[in-house]
Amino acid sequence: MTSAAKDPARSRWIVMQLVRLFGVACVVGGLAIGANKLSAPLWLGYVLILSGMIGVFVIPRLLARKWRSPR
Repeated sequence: MTSAAKDPARSRWIVMQLVRLFGVACVVGGLAIGANKLSAPLWLGYVLILSGMIGVFVIPRLLARKWRSPR
């Protein structure tokens, strides 16, 4: 088996999954702020939800497009 350092596809996949995971964490944090479970301004909750949604749906697609191998 090859190590993760030698296989760029595996490391790129891991990076995309970490971006998605961080996005989900941002959305959950924003929802917790919106439900008054965390003490923070409401606008921060909206910002976290928006940035989390972008992190889940947009950023991984952009990374995949950037890392696509030439044909």
